[in-house]
Amino acid sequence: MKPYGNQLNFKKKVLYESKKNSEKISTSNIKLLHQIFDTINISLLVLIFTLFFLSFDSQRKWSNTFITLSKTRTINNNLIEYISTIEEFYISELESLNIYRKTKPEDLIYLEKLAEKKESLFKKNLSSFIEGFSDSKYERGY
Repeated sequence: MKPYGNQLNFKKKVLYESKKNSEKISTSNIKLLHQIFDTINISLLVLIFTLFFLSFDSQRKWSNTFITLSKTRTINNNLIEYISTIEEFYISELESLNIYRKTKPEDLIYLEKLAEKKESLFKKNLSSFIEGFSDSKYERGY
């Protein structure tokens, strides 16, 4: 069959108009999809940065807690050391109580106090100076 008149032209016109409408729809759909993906990407970036800073903050808090726990452990170790030293001292004191016997007044010996000789400061310094020369502490000459 032969197309009559403008039937062929009509087909082309309909095809062209449907293509044009589909292009309009597809470009508007593409713009909408781009906006949706942009929104999702931005929200994901915001979420990632928020979680990053939250984790960074919690890591800082954990580091501070760990430092405090380390200091506490060191103090406890020192306390245990001090306690063991004190226990050793008291045990040795308790053991020494059995070694010594209690004294009575009859066991004491009283000594007379000897008078101390008072030596003049000048004489003391002079004698140390003379001893220094004799021991060659002070060198002569150059």
